[in-house]
Amino acid sequence: MTLPAVLVLFLFTLGPALYAFFLSLFSWSLLNKMHYVGLSNFAFIFASHLFWTAVWNTASFAFIVVPTQTLVALFIAVLLNQNLPARGFLRLAFFFPAVSSSAVISIIFMWIYNKFGILNGLLAVVGIHGPNWLANPLFALKSIMIMNIWTTSGYFMVVFLSGLQAIPQNIYDAAEMDGANSWQRFSRITVPLLKPTTFFVVIMGVIGTLQMFDQSFILSGGTGGPLHSTTTLVLLIYQYIFSYGKVGYGAAVTVILFAFTMIATLIVNRWLGKSIEY
Repeated sequence: MTLPAVLVLFLFTLGPALYAFFLSLFSWSLLNKMHYVGLSNFAFIFASHLFWTAVWNTASFAFIVVPTQTLVALFIAVLLNQNLPARGFLRLAFFFPAVSSSAVISIIFMWIYNKFGILNGLLAVVGIHGPNWLANPLFALKSIMIMNIWTTSGYFMVVFLSGLQAIPQNIYDAAEMDGANSWQRFSRITVPLLKPTTFFVVIMGVIGTLQMFDQSFILSGGTGGPLHSTTTLVLLIYQYIFSYGKVGYGAAVTVILFAFTMIATLIVNRWLGKSIEY
């Protein structure tokens, strides 16, 4: 009964992962025969300035996007968990970007961030001359961060809503009878009891940001520019394999990214992974 699922898991997840480990030890340009080079690919990658630029961009993206999208999603979830007018419509409106095509959203934001786009048009109303956001190294990655936070917060809002609705109401009633105000009920009941949900949100956020590719690829035209300011590790893997034909280098970066993801996951698990009972 489990054989079909096991085969799919191996063919599309474990198999490619193991094959990437295998390829990282070989020199291969897709057209030539593979040659065993041992750890030479890793030595080249660690000596590459472009690799460390991609590491910095990916780490910066994760450190800023994950906490921000978590806090924004929690705030919206708490707000929409109240008896507000049009609550169902607002939930749908905030969730809609999460189910929309990432490519379409990236193209829309490309128009928004254009030098003559909507954003600069709004800034011009208040006398601010906005730059060409995606062509400026100071703003390109930050612009992608804002777009990513907007697209992911709605999904995590729904996750937090499910966590909020699983908390028994009698706990809040008992705290209110003991004189706890709104902030005390939130900080001492809601936040601790949402820890399992927060753990899931943070883990998924970390994995998603470390694997960010499509938005950077579309908004930079596949170059990771300007001046490699939007080059992420996954985009670098794509460039090594499909642009430069260096499969071994791309596989080596894949293995390194796997290690980074595992380390980040273990850190989050140690920080938020403890079970909560009530």
